[in-house]
Amino acid sequence: MPPARRRPRTYNPAKIRTAVLTQFGNVRQAVATLTEAQLAAPTRLGDWTVRDLAAHITMAVEAISRGLDLDEPPSRGLDLLEWPFTTAPRAEGISDDTEALAAACPDLDALFARTEQRFTESLDKAPDSRLIGSRTGAMTLTDYLVTRTVELVVHTDDLNAAVPGLDIPYDRQALAACTRLLADALAAKAPGGSTEVRIPPYAVVQCVEGPRHTRGTPPNVVETDPLTWIRLATGRVVWADALADAEVSASGERADLGEFLPLMR
Repeated sequence: MPPARRRPRTYNPAKIRTAVLTQFGNVRQAVATLTEAQLAAPTRLGDWTVRDLAAHITMAVEAISRGLDLDEPPSRGLDLLEWPFTTAPRAEGISDDTEALAAACPDLDALFARTEQRFTESLDKAPDSRLIGSRTGAMTLTDYLVTRTVELVVHTDDLNAAVPGLDIPYDRQALAACTRLLADALAAKAPGGSTEVRIPPYAVVQCVEGPRHTRGTPPNVVETDPLTWIRLATGRVVWADALADAEVSASGERADLGEFLPLMR
């Protein structure tokens, strides 16, 4: 189901730039500590190993540098809220590219260093409004960087899940942007005002068709923490399991979000 249009949230360009750089740096430092055995370990992402996942994270950031190397597209072709719904059709090609990169670049530290240098140099020369082409349509640099917070936060969580004790930290701005974009995507996919979804401290959205709440305690409320929300939105956790494990609370007859999740894969 295509997302309904809604007023887009604005993001501070300087904070988003810093968030992407900081979270990429967090991942780079952690990956540098991994042993060969840890890099060969499986992940929850199909056949990908930890090495494959680490290589993919550099691809996610390199996409910005590669886009800035090309001529600017003539017009915008993709809104930020549309992006989460465009990822699934590209999954197979991305997986092939990831495994090829991991095989071609065994020195992950060098790959991360090269990616970070190119990224920093590219950002220094590009205005926030600069359009960047992608496989699904041109976006502004700031919007594209917001999508990179999703890639980085989601895959940081994947790495932490794959390597016991790794515990890569999450940059607060990156976690906030990721949470908010996916919350807004839910509101776009399930437009309405009958249900309030709370993800403290970063986001509150109204969604799902039905009587609109205007005052007092909402009749339908869903609440969870940011990482659980991100896992639900990206299919890492199933709605029914999150309820059973008390990772999410849901009250009211329209508080079942299972039919709308995941938002992206």
